[in-house]
Amino acid sequence: MIVDDKVIDKLAKLSSLEIDESKKGSLKEELANILSFVENLNTIDVSHVDATFTTLSGGTPFREDTPKQDEEFVQGVFRNAPKSENGYFVVPKIIE
Repeated sequence: MIVDDKVIDKLAKLSSLEIDESKKGSLKEELANILSFVENLNTIDVSHVDATFTTLSGGTPFREDTPKQDEEFVQGVFRNAPKSENGYFVVPKIIE
């Protein structure tokens, strides 16, 4: 993948960051280096490695899946939200 100004502008828009023009050159170089490193991972032979692993002996313990609603907790979450309305979080529109 080639990292150019178009890619940088798209990443800036998606991340809601303002990237200074003087920093774009070094950012393109850093992103190209990161992508190059990740592409090197494709050359590693992992055919002998199991697809999954766990650090828990015996697997993941199961628990009863019972729904519960703590209204005080919910209200506390909404009190700390920047903006909420009718039990929903209000966020800026990012998709055109």
